[in-house]
Amino acid sequence: MHKVRIVQKLNLPPIERRLEAMKEAGFNTFLLKNRDMDMLTDSGVNAMSDKQQAAMLEADDSYAGSETFTKLENKIEEIFGKEYFLPTHQGRACENIISQAFVKQGSIVPMNYHFTTTKAHIVLNGGTVDEIFIDEALNLTSDNLFKGNMDLAKLKDIIETNGAEKIAFVRLEAGTNLIGGQPFALENMREVRKVCDEFGLMLILDASLLADNLYFIKEREESCKDMSIREITRAIADLSDIIYFSARKLGRARGGGICTNNKDIYMKMREYITLYEGFLTYGGMPVGVPVVTPSGGLGCHINSMEFVDHIPQNEYPAGALVAALYIVSGVRGMERGTLSEQRDENGNETLSHMELVRLAMPRRVFTLSQVKYAVDRIAWLYENRQLIGGLKFVEEPNVLRFFFRKINKFFRMGNRISSQVPGGFWRQSVIRS
Repeated sequence: MHKVRIVQKLNLPPIERRLEAMKEAGFNTFLLKNRDMDMLTDSGVNAMSDKQQAAMLEADDSYAGSETFTKLENKIEEIFGKEYFLPTHQGRACENIISQAFVKQGSIVPMNYHFTTTKAHIVLNGGTVDEIFIDEALNLTSDNLFKGNMDLAKLKDIIETNGAEKIAFVRLEAGTNLIGGQPFALENMREVRKVCDEFGLMLILDASLLADNLYFIKEREESCKDMSIREITRAIADLSDIIYFSARKLGRARGGGICTNNKDIYMKMREYITLYEGFLTYGGMPVGVPVVTPSGGLGCHINSMEFVDHIPQNEYPAGALVAALYIVSGVRGMERGTLSEQRDENGNETLSHMELVRLAMPRRVFTLSQVKYAVDRIAWLYENRQLIGGLKFVEEPNVLRFFFRKINKFFRMGNRISSQVPGGFWRQSVIRS
């Protein structure tokens, strides 16, 4: 139960404009500039409760020993009964850490169904995914109430055929995303647990869509109708060696996390948290964007040579970064690097000592919320920095080129942006009639 406290006006463009917008987006909904009836994703666009909003005002973003972390850790233990908790910035970060820790060349990961980023992380670390969904799972119109169940006979066959030593872990996804959000039954998970125990394997739960799965278990599974949601949650948690989740989905909040009761498993993953996510007890779990420290006056200066270290200096990394930042955020910064220099008398580039993007802070202009928006977009861009390519001149004035230059972006893997963007984001499509 809830009541609406804040409203936002929605505008429905006429169908002619919607057709134009779709053509402009290359018939790719990810490219639509849509601020109205957006049902593309539930990641990060859920409405938070008044208590969640209130808790954010009390957040402690200390570098280490954060009170906010302790609150979250305690709540995870209360709900899941797991002693050890590792914070991440989102669910796919959990997948990266788990894959880094447990997947090696030749590993096999059986699962009820894959998710895009999960499979990518496993494959990136040398493993393969083996989907062992029940036959009914791919039947679009079915009476089966738990199409997310794992096929136990197939699971045993994979283990016996390949050997338990080749199985990195068994993964069970709640509310299997790519086959229509289908749940697994608690009884099926108990049987999967028995197989894992028989062969000495870890059972890992992707709990990002657990809330949906819990509802379906209580509504559809006869033996669970008298159990509370908390009781079903604890039963599922007790069957799992590791639970990981995206809080953008589970909890309608931000961030993500991994929890376990096994200290050895915890210690194996802990080192990757500091490497990829930040210190364990961060309050805000920020991304470590490379900046000039200690901070100087005027504004924030991003170290472009470290931010986009895949771009050589003669392809103007600071210029490339400042352009990319505007594209993803609308925030206009200034290049302070080689593009701000002049060529020598022989026409050779004078490489600057630093490649910086300066984000100035006009006095008494921007609110903290606007700064946080910029921080969020910079953090996103840093996580996806491999999308940024270098630059080359197409028009270069002899004097003050910094002000009047024209530069084209070019991609190190080709001219089509689709070759640079994994998973379909920003991919242009061509519809032929």
